[in-house]
Order: sequence, then structure tokens, then C-alpha cells
Amino acid sequence: MASKEFCRPDPEELLRQITAQEAHEARGRLKIFLGYAPRVGKSLRMFDEGRRRKKRGQDVVIGSIQRKGLDDIAGLVKEFEVIPPLRIGEADTIDVEAVLRRAPQVCLVDELARDNPPGSKYPHRWQEVEEIRAHGVNVVSAINLQHICEQQDAVQRITGRRSANFVPQSFIQTADEIVLVDVPAEDLTHHGGKSSLSPAQLSELRELALLLAAQVVEHQLQSYMDSHGILQSWGTQERILVCITPRSSARSMLESGARAAQRFHGQLLAVYVKQGELTRAAEEAVEENLEFARKLGAEVHVIGGEAGGAKDPIAEIVRFAREQRITQVFIGHTQQSSWKFWSQNPVDKLIREAEGMDVRIFPNAGAQAA
Repeated sequence: MASKEFCRPDPEELLRQITAQEAHEARGRLKIFLGYAPRVGKSLRMFDEGRRRKKRGQDVVIGSIQRKGLDDIAGLVKEFEVIPPLRIGEADTIDVEAVLRRAPQVCLVDELARDNPPGSKYPHRWQEVEEIRAHGVNVVSAINLQHICEQQDAVQRITGRRSANFVPQSFIQTADEIVLVDVPAEDLTHHGGKSSLSPAQLSELRELALLLAAQVVEHQLQSYMDSHGILQSWGTQERILVCITPRSSARSMLESGARAAQRFHGQLLAVYVKQGELTRAAEEAVEENLEFARKLGAEVHVIGGEAGGAKDPIAEIVRFAREQRITQVFIGHTQQSSWKFWSQNPVDKLIREAEGMDVRIFPNAGAQAA
């Protein structure tokens, strides 16, 4: 059973939750249609979504249109009011002020990964979308995987190409809904030859897009739980925490955790709870273990900074694990605890208090005096 302190309402935390919820409700919602490759029809899906909303009685306008490939969607575009773009030099930008004066319920924004010309109020189109949402207008938009900054290295590895314009993934993760336009690869290569990529390349891109969509859902879930004070370790991805001590067989635990994180497309974290005075050998062992964790790509944390170390290391680990939405905890175990002041077996205590998480126990091979 979880410790009671995790269930006790904190007035400041409740106020934070209410404030965050009010701010979220005041913003416009964002829906993104994500294409894993060009020509999958993401813009068509976006405008079709706008048409369905208009038929339901919502006030829908177009804030921007991608002129390339307009013939495919010309019939759909005619059904909407188009907010004329703001002309700066030889380029068009969204006339954000005109959109806000018009105050529609929904604004359709095509070509999300667009850089605006010098002199624009907003350097990037996604920033224009942020401003529109900040005034309570819902936005429906579309983007291809190749235009997401953090995905560009992987896309270039697969296709040999890199896009000049991009949107930060942190913006994509603010979406309230993301829809993968999952057109079969055969439709892009065999019927009409819309794509120059091979089926194998398209399959790899599709896998990347599916993973990104899962990450956005994970972010949405965590935001919901944060705003409602839910501390359970629910999520769409595995989050693995390896507990480091001077005695623990950290390398085997970290290697196992890294393999599991890669297999499940999850995240690996490592934590060390400060224990007060350690021998030089023990300090060196901890530092080596933490450095090894970093080399494996783990997110490393050192907690329990009170003088003399944490009073209750297991409570610190459980609290940290809940804050980080951990799904699996890896811990080493010997007959003699390296945290000598515990009056009970720390592993048993962790299993009892880590409700909702899987605890994996690794035997410690060898021991160094703490």
C-alpha cells in the first residue's frame, strides 16, 4: 500500500492544479494531422476535418493554405472563408490580428513548418498558431514527420534528405489531439507513383511517426494526471528507473534497463540517493556507475541532498519514481544492506510502497564498503 503522505492533499498543489486547469481551458485546442511522408494526404484530411466541423455548426475559417498541390483540395477550400494573408515582401504570413478580430471557433492552418520573412512579428508559423490559441481559438493543422526538428536526423538517415524548415517537437507535444495519416506504403509507390521512396523507407518512416504519436499521447496523459493530482504510474511508454548504490551491480542493471527501454521504445533513468559519508572507494564506484549510465543515454539524477544524506532513501526513491511516472524499478539486493541504518529490508519496503510499479531485483555481485 502506498504511503499516506502521497494521498494527503497539499493546498499549494491543489491551487497549482486549479490554475493550470483554468489556463488550459482558456487556450484554444490544437489538433494535428501527422504525415509520415509527403503526399499521404494530410492536408486533405485537415480540410475534411474542417468541413465536418462546419457541418456540425462550428464557425470555421482558413488561416493559411499551401499553394503547392492545391488542385487536390480546391473543392474543399471553396467551402470556407479564407482570411487573406499578410504580405511581407514577396512572402505571405498568417494575418494573426485579422484572425483574432474575426474570432472564429476553428482556424485551419496548412503548411505548419513555415519560416516567416524578416520583419515579421513571429519568425515561425507555429508561433503564429500559439498566439491564435492563446486567444481561445481552436486550430487544426497538418505537418510531415520530416519537418519536426528532433526527427530530422532519423529521417535523413532513412531518406538522405533534410528539410530546411522545421517545428520543435515540444510544440507538437502541446497538441490536444494528434492523428497519424496512415496511408499504406503500397498506395504511395504502386498507385500513381506519388512517392520516390521505397516501401522499406516508407515503413521506417511510418514506424517513427507511430512512435512520435505515442509520445504525444504520453504527454497528454501526463498533463491530465498532473492537472487532476493523479500520481499513478500510468502511461503509454515504459519508464525504467535503475537505483544506484555503492554496492549495486549497476552495470548489469543499466545494461538490462537500456535493452528494455530500447525494446519498448521507452526511457531509461538512473537515480542515486545520497547516503552521507562514503569511503573514497565507494564514492568512485558511484561516480563510475553514474558515468556508465550517461554513456547508455540514461537520464541521471542525484537526490537526497540533506546533510548526512537522505533520512529515508526508499521514501526518496518512491517519491521520485511517482513524480517521474516510472513503470519499472531496478534495484540491487544483498543479504547485508549497503544502507546500514535501515532496520528492515529495503527491498521489501520498496516493493510495499511502489504500488503500481514493477520492481525487478538484481543480486549484487561483490560489495564495496560504504
